[in-house]
Amino acid sequence: MAVQKYRSKISGPLLDRVDIHLNVPPVAYDDLAARAPVETSETVRARVETARDRQLHRFRQSPGIYANAHMGPRELARFVRVDSATEGVLKTAIVKLGLSARAYHRVLKLARTLADLDGAVEVGPAQVAEAIQYRVLDRGVQ
Repeated sequence: MAVQKYRSKISGPLLDRVDIHLNVPPVAYDDLAARAPVETSETVRARVETARDRQLHRFRQSPGIYANAHMGPRELARFVRVDSATEGVLKTAIVKLGLSARAYHRVLKLARTLADLDGAVEVGPAQVAEAIQYRVLDRGVQ
């Protein structure tokens, strides 16, 4: 109840300016104690550096833009091509979640970053769906 009361104080326009909002549940002991191989910090760092290099290359002729987060609507139209399957995921999210235009653009920017991390040339339905999953407060999840 207190969490809902606090969240109700955050305006929609302010929330739209936050790229990622999600709940992080406590980690179960069995997961903490598991000896299963995990991705190392070095591996993650290399993937992030590669994604950042892709972005720097992409925006090399766009003054003032150094990362996907800096894109405006014009750059989104140029660098995030949406095929029909991806458009279907976006349309469903807008209709079912009532995403604002600003949230829609945030989802596309985040999806472009996820595609860069995946090494994908284009943004696809999987990246858009994942980006939408990172918008917990838009989905009304408590």
